Amino acid sequence: MTVDLIPFKRVWTEADLAELPGDGSRYEIIDGRLYVVPPAGELHNSRGVSLISQLAAAAPPGWRVLYEIGLAIGDDRFVPDLVVLPPGTPVAAADFNDVSVVSPALVVEIASRSTQTTDAGDKMIAYARGGIPAYWRVTRDGTIHIHQLMEPGVYTLVARVVLGDTHDVLWPFKLTLAAR
Repeated sequence: MTVDLIPFKRVWTEADLAELPGDGSRYEIIDGRLYVVPPAGELHNSRGVSLISQLAAAAPPGWRVLYEIGLAIGDDRFVPDLVVLPPGTPVAAADFNDVSVVSPALVVEIASRSTQTTDAGDKMIAYARGGIPAYWRVTRDGTIHIHQLMEPGVYTLVARVVLGDTHDVLWPFKLTLAAR
């Protein structure tokens, strides 16, 4: 007996996101596929708080460091853990996140069990393709992988900061980054 497999051709769009439940999960679209990320745990959140605190303290006037805002790259829709926006980036209305106006200088993803593969693969590729100058990826062991766009569409790993160490970062602004 032969079974014919019919490929699933559903392509998710931004309009579809409005129909999804407000259950605390983050919904993202990558290459037309829907990704559902459950609410983060304590370790994930504590690493996020550490990074947002360090970045906000070092940010020159006009720079903004934000947590979990929407980001559009082509038809893809992301909700990165952190973004750093340069001066001059428009501020979205208080009740609406206009993802089309956000062009970050840095995107940070903090891995959890459900996101580690996507953070190191599809998301990193999409962020590089989208021209985001820097991408930091925090792995589950607390290591911060610092990637920079050295050529169009491709990130280069420029530093790895292990838990307990520090590293002097020059982009998006000067900062002595501590992996905590």
